[in-house]
Amino acid sequence: GIFSTRYSLSHDEDEMRARSLIPVAALLATVACQAGVAPLTEEDITANRALTEQFIQAANANDWAALTELYTEDCIVMPANEPLVQGRAAYVAWGETFPQLMEFGGAVESIEGYGDLAVIRGTYSMTLDVDGTPVPDTGKYIEIRRKQADGTWQIAIDIFNSDMPLPGEM
Repeated sequence: GIFSTRYSLSHDEDEMRARSLIPVAALLATVACQAGVAPLTEEDITANRALTEQFIQAANANDWAALTELYTEDCIVMPANEPLVQGRAAYVAWGETFPQLMEFGGAVESIEGYGDLAVIRGTYSMTLDVDGTPVPDTGKYIEIRRKQADGTWQIAIDIFNSDMPLPGEM
């Protein structure tokens, strides 16, 4: 398919990536199907919108310490065209290599979930400072957030990718 051709993945690699999403889908299905698990409350939805705003503010301040606190200790971040980043320490190390943000914005398209899990789908726009050159980017993301024992929400899984063509494909 297009994915295999575009990224030169073998069938086995393509299949492995598809299989890596099975646990996430199974987890959401299990939570949604359990008797007595309530959908998100308005309070949960408001708290998740506030978490998105905190993310935007911290990103615009290039405050990786504040961004890191928005993630669970065992977080999984799946940036486009890069290896998986697992855990806060790895997220901090990844963030240290990320280009300086000149501007960051985001919009929540949907918030759905049950119990202590929420799925957030949205879009982002940003301008990166790459060796003194402003580089604009727009894209989309999905986050799986987990409600903590203290009632706050944190990002457990974050996957995002650009809408912009890869260099050489323009």
